Amino acid sequence: MLDFFTIFSKGGIVLWCFQGVRGSFSGPVNALLRSVILQERGGNNSYNHDSLTLKYKLDNQFELVFVVGYQKILTLTYVDKLIDDVHKEFRDKYRNQIQQNGALGLLNGSFDFQDDFDFLLRAAEESSKARAPAAMKTFEQSEKSKKTVKSMIEKPGEKPKENNKKNKSSKKENIAPEVNTSNKAKVSAPITSGDKEELTAEEAIQRNREQFFKKRMKTGDKASKSPKPETQKDKGKQPRVWELGASNTKELDYSKPTTNGSTEEVTTADEDLEALRFRSGLMTGNPPDVEYESSSEEEDEEVSSIETKVAPSAVKSSAKKTGFGGMFGMLKGLVGAKSLTLDDMEPVLEKMKDHLIAKNVAADIAVQLCESVAKRLEGKVMGTFSTVTSAVKQALQESLVQILQPKRRVDVLRDVMESQRMRRPYVITFCGVNGVGKSTNLAKISFWLIENGYNVLIAACDTFRAGAVEQLRTHTRRLNSLHPPEKHNGRSMVQLYEKGYGKDAAGIAMEAISYARNQGFDVVLVDTAGRMQDNAPLMTALAKLIAVNMPDLVLFVGEALVGNEAVDQLVKFNKALADHSMSEKPRLIDGIVLTKFDTIDDKVGAAISMTYITGQPIVFVGTGQTYCDLRSLNVKAVVAALMKA
Repeated sequence: MLDFFTIFSKGGIVLWCFQGVRGSFSGPVNALLRSVILQERGGNNSYNHDSLTLKYKLDNQFELVFVVGYQKILTLTYVDKLIDDVHKEFRDKYRNQIQQNGALGLLNGSFDFQDDFDFLLRAAEESSKARAPAAMKTFEQSEKSKKTVKSMIEKPGEKPKENNKKNKSSKKENIAPEVNTSNKAKVSAPITSGDKEELTAEEAIQRNREQFFKKRMKTGDKASKSPKPETQKDKGKQPRVWELGASNTKELDYSKPTTNGSTEEVTTADEDLEALRFRSGLMTGNPPDVEYESSSEEEDEEVSSIETKVAPSAVKSSAKKTGFGGMFGMLKGLVGAKSLTLDDMEPVLEKMKDHLIAKNVAADIAVQLCESVAKRLEGKVMGTFSTVTSAVKQALQESLVQILQPKRRVDVLRDVMESQRMRRPYVITFCGVNGVGKSTNLAKISFWLIENGYNVLIAACDTFRAGAVEQLRTHTRRLNSLHPPEKHNGRSMVQLYEKGYGKDAAGIAMEAISYARNQGFDVVLVDTAGRMQDNAPLMTALAKLIAVNMPDLVLFVGEALVGNEAVDQLVKFNKALADHSMSEKPRLIDGIVLTKFDTIDDKVGAAISMTYITGQPIVFVGTGQTYCDLRSLNVKAVVAALMKA
């Protein structure tokens, strides 16, 4: 039973609707538009909303959308056939009215489609009725009845015959070794299929025994060969022997790098701090955008390189053609005011998919993006001077921009100001897998917040990794040296709250938030231990930390170097947070910090993979090793890098 079936234009005008259940269908349809169609996730024509399953079909030629909804627990096999039949019938019936009058025809027209829909619904339901089960075969109709009792008896020493190895068995039957027995006569002639059945049990056993010994003799000869002497393995790294009673401490310094015998100068931490002090004050406001330069000269070089790869025979043949022939050859790839089909777009989409995968987009995401673009363009009438490649490329570029545009804007500075008015600290929790740079980028965000005048408390909740607390202590000391208390009325702008190792991370975070509230800190940054997405106990501990403390922002820290792994990490992190949460609406990942962005050149596909799978924005981008190397995502720059050949 269907809950509803509606037909509306892409402009939002409802042309006709059917309601099988009382109630409004605007909520599920609006959720479909927001989450699927506007977010370019049209690769799958099914969408689940609460207890409903929605299936839809797009008509790009007339800009129409067909949506059907039914209960999720029902298995209706005729829905796909019904939506195709309704689409075809409605389009053919009202084609002239929609084409001639346009938007006015949609507003003022009357679409009496109820009788046609009832007929199509009955036809679809009847076609999907379960057929009677096929009658079981009798014994006489089975293959087993054709076999004789003699053919099913296996004699000792005789292998069962297989149908798929007739040729091999026939070759083996024609060649047989000589068999010598003590009690029987010699058999020197080859054994045929008839003679094989006349062998006695003793002869068969003796023949198999001799074959077995021959095989053992062959393997024994191979084993008797002298093995090659094994090369001695290296002993590995030898421990350093320290001489006792060294009078000069310089003799114990092995840290100075040398090149061709000359000692290189190494920049010290004090020099780095001086450089940062010189750049301090430049990080006020939102972080600067990621920059990417794409010149038109590169595109011209690519076009010229493509033109030079023409075969000489093709050049000679093209020279013989007339001017009109060359003109028609140039216009060969043009669409010519016809509607696009999947066959037209398939070769272009295949190249686009390979291009996205080469740019480090996850393979599944690349396939879904291409399917979404195909559904968006199928049936759309193109202009006379537009090619299929340009149309697909333009649609893909618009889809990428739509995906990277956040559903909601995460403005950390505005939210911190709001928390100040409520006299409570703003809490940010960082999570992610091992080695992606959580602590380093936490320090960068701390520096950015201090530059904007907010004092920060860092909660050292990584009580597992050796050196995690010491790393945060070093960052705290360096940040305080960049912004000493003398410049801020004697108050430290950043402090570390730590309880050592082996403690409960959720309890430390709760104590840190309480301490920040009492001491008047503006922001609390919670550092958590790195964990793999498949480690269930650690994922349970992370879900407990988030559920107990309810941070204002949960940031997933992921590196830009990953491809398919990004999808697996985010899906399993979100799943673990949902499964181990006790509330009805569990707290999931709110945003992404993309690290190591300066190491990937133009392979920025991880940004697309992460935002596509979660629908959450990339809040910060880490681009270097200093505290100032924190950026905001520039959507145009990322899309330009993705589309670059």
